Amino acid sequence: MATPPDDTLLTIGELAEHTGLSTQLLRTWETRFGFPEPTRLPSGHRRYTGADVRAVRRVLEERDRGTRLEQAIGVARRAEDATHTGSVYASLSLRHPELTSYVVRKDTLLALSWAIEDEATAQAARGVLVGTFQRGRYFGQSAARWRDLARTARGALVMADFPEHDDDARPAQVALGVDSPLLREWIVVHDAPTFAAALVAWELPGQGDVREADRQFEALWTVEGRIVRDVAVICAEAAVAEGSGAARDLLRLLEESATPPATSQRSATAVFNRMVAYTDGTTLRTRTR
Repeated sequence: MATPPDDTLLTIGELAEHTGLSTQLLRTWETRFGFPEPTRLPSGHRRYTGADVRAVRRVLEERDRGTRLEQAIGVARRAEDATHTGSVYASLSLRHPELTSYVVRKDTLLALSWAIEDEATAQAARGVLVGTFQRGRYFGQSAARWRDLARTARGALVMADFPEHDDDARPAQVALGVDSPLLREWIVVHDAPTFAAALVAWELPGQGDVREADRQFEALWTVEGRIVRDVAVICAEAAVAEGSGAARDLLRLLEESATPPATSQRSATAVFNRMVAYTDGTTLRTRTR
């Protein structure tokens, strides 16, 4: 069942229907843990939002992985707080603190990004594809390749400082506001049953005089299907918050499809080998972003 918009007001019965829990259990959680915290109408009746649906579902996912209820509720609260920052990197770091971050140069990010894109192309997987390019001119350098990738994707969107949204483009284009944290972030996500991978990085400040290829980013990457799905959903939610209609369709597509499994060792090795091939110097210089 699709998650309702955040501005929707739901009764506790409707929240129960969206999450599969009983109203009695939801009231018990509220009494014991203050979660979920409802909006109270003047009449005293409880009302809940789409954010509450997401949070309760998150708790259930954590419980399924063996997390204690109190800890699962804490994870859900931190995740929702991070979502409101608009930063995919911040959200991913808070939701999955087990991921190791690395400080890498731009040319390393290029190599890994191209390796993920190449493996997605090689497998012809009909997945969901998301990318951020900071500046529209950076996307322009990769537009032909991303159009080819989007042609076989179930859904695809790119985000940058475009002048306006273009829901009809392939991939759909999301115009980021001038104050969006995503203007400093570098993201490549491919979410498909046969190949799931995500790369999320943010540009370190104070690099105005640094050579382009030497710009440094703090990066996280993963081929764990459930984490890749989290990244895809966070990106789609951020694009919805920017007012993109295509992002709403993409979010609905993600909610209706099964979470991809962990990427096979064979595919993960292929990505690594492709990245090494690009970073040998000769191959890397043949392409630009």
